[in-house]
Amino acid sequence: MSNTRIERDSMGELQVPEAALYGAQTQRAVDNFPISQQRMPTQFIRALVLAKAAAAKANVELEQISAAQGDAIVQACQQLLREDFMQHFPVDIFQTGSGTSSNMNANEVIATLATRHLGETVNPNDHVNCGQSSNDIIPTTIHVSAALALHEQLLPALEHLVQVLDRKAEQVHAYVKTGRTHLMDAMPVRLSQVLNGWSAQIRANIGHLRGLLPSLQALAQGGTAVGTGINAHPQFAGRFSHQLSLLTGVEFTQGENLFALIGSQDTAVAVSGQLKGTAVSLMKIANDLRWMNSGPLAGLGEIELEGLQPGSSIMPGKVNPVIPEATAMVAAQVIGNDTTIAVAGQSGNFELNVMLPIIAQNLLSSIELMANASRLLADKAIASFKVNEAKLKEALSRNPILVTALNPIIGYLKAAEIAKTAYKEGRPIIDVALEHTDLSRSQLETLLDPEKLTAGGI
Repeated sequence: MSNTRIERDSMGELQVPEAALYGAQTQRAVDNFPISQQRMPTQFIRALVLAKAAAAKANVELEQISAAQGDAIVQACQQLLREDFMQHFPVDIFQTGSGTSSNMNANEVIATLATRHLGETVNPNDHVNCGQSSNDIIPTTIHVSAALALHEQLLPALEHLVQVLDRKAEQVHAYVKTGRTHLMDAMPVRLSQVLNGWSAQIRANIGHLRGLLPSLQALAQGGTAVGTGINAHPQFAGRFSHQLSLLTGVEFTQGENLFALIGSQDTAVAVSGQLKGTAVSLMKIANDLRWMNSGPLAGLGEIELEGLQPGSSIMPGKVNPVIPEATAMVAAQVIGNDTTIAVAGQSGNFELNVMLPIIAQNLLSSIELMANASRLLADKAIASFKVNEAKLKEALSRNPILVTALNPIIGYLKAAEIAKTAYKEGRPIIDVALEHTDLSRSQLETLLDPEKLTAGGI
C-alpha cells in the first residue's frame, strides 16, 4: 500500500499511515474497533499526556530512566499540548475495557516525538510507560481528567449560576406571585424567595461535588497490573502525584488502597451520582422557568424570557423558551450517562474494572454539558427575564387560597367554605370573606395582604 510504513509489535508487522505518530498497537486498535467513530474525550487525552509527563519526571528522579530520556518525553508532552493533539489519538471509545489501546496510543505518539527530540530511540513501553500499567494509568487518568474538569469547568459555571441567581433575586424582591403546589394555586411567595430557593439548590450541589474532590484526587498510580506495584519503584506513586500536582496546580495524592482504585470505579460512580443530582436541580429550575414563562396569553405569563430566535417555522411571532429546553435535555442526558456509569462500575471483575473508557467518556461528557448549560441558563434565561407585574397581581387578587391566613381567626372549615364560594363565583376572596365573616374590609386587607403573607407566621 502507498503512503504507509511497516511497524512491528509483539504480534508482528503491521502497515501504519506513513505520517502517523503512533505505531502498530494503535493501528491494531483502529482496525479492531470501528464501532462509533467517537474518540476518547479531549480532556481525557490531555490528562493522559500530563500523566505521562509527570511519570517521566518521577522516573528521572528515581533513576529509572535517564535524564535525557525524561526530558525528551516531557518535551514531547509539552509539544502535544501546544498543538492539535487529538489528531494523533484515533482510537474508538468502545475498545478494550482497560483502556490499554488508549494508553499505548499515548505511549507510541510520545515515544515518536521524544525520539525526534533526543536523536535516539525512546521506547513506548520501556521508557514512556516505565513504572506504569494500563491498569493503573487509565483509572488515574479518569480521576485526573474529571478533577480538572470539575475545577476548571463545572464548579466555576455553577458558582456563576449562583451569583446570577442571587443578583436577580435582589432585583425582583419587590414582586409577589402566587405560589403553587401540585401545579395548583397556593399561598403567595416573593419572586426573590423562588430564586433564592434555586440558588440554595445549586449551592448544595457545589458543596456535595467539592466534598468528593479529595477522593477524586486520590490516584491509583503505582499499583501497576493488579495493585501490587510490580515493576514500579516503591516511591514512584508519591513522586508521580507530586509532579502531577506541580503540572496541573491541583493537589493529587497517592491512593490509600491501590487494589480498590484499580479493581473498582466507586469514586467515579459517586461523582456521577452527584452530577445526576445536580442535573435534577437544573431540570427543576429549567422547568419552573418554562412554566412561569408559558403563554403569554393562555399560560401563566408571569415572566418573559429573552427572545433568542423564532419559535416556529409556520406560526409567525412565536418565541419559545429555548435555553430552559436545552438545559432540560442536558439534564436528561446526564441522568442517562449516570445509568451507564453505574452499569460500568459494577464491572470491576476481581482486580480490574473492564469498562473504563465508557466511564471516562460519560463522566467527562456530563461535566462538560452541565458546565455549558449552567452558564447559558444563567446568562440567557435568568439574568435577562422580565417580570409581568400585571399578571402577578391579577392572579393574586383572585386567589382564594389566601383565605388560609384567616384559619386562626375563623377556623379551617369556615375558611374552606369561603374559598369554595370564591372559586365558584369567580370573585376576589376579600369580597366573599367580607360577606361571610364579622371582619371589616380594613382588617381583611391587612390579613390578606400578599406581601405580609410571604413572611410566614401568624
